[in-house]
Amino acid sequence: TMAETDPKSVQDLTAVVQTLLQQMQDKFQTMSDQIIGRNILFQTQMVDDMSCRIDDLERNIADLMMQAGVEELEGENKTPAPNKG
Repeated sequence: TMAETDPKSVQDLTAVVQTLLQQMQDKFQTMSDQIIGRNILFQTQMVDDMSCRIDDLERNIADLMMQAGVEELEGENKTPAPNKG
């Protein structure tokens, strides 16, 4: 056919293919940027969540230690009482 032999047609076809490839590359780049962006966002949220949980855990441990300390002190104060009476 003429399309195969006509250099103009070949040039046009090459240009179209190059344009398509460029568009595909751009789309792929955009998609991969979005994926990386989402991953960074997700990781940031995970780190925030973890630090919040660690803070909660530290508070809970501090509360438990305080309660244990109070109970221990109360226990020490209570034990001598029956001996006196």
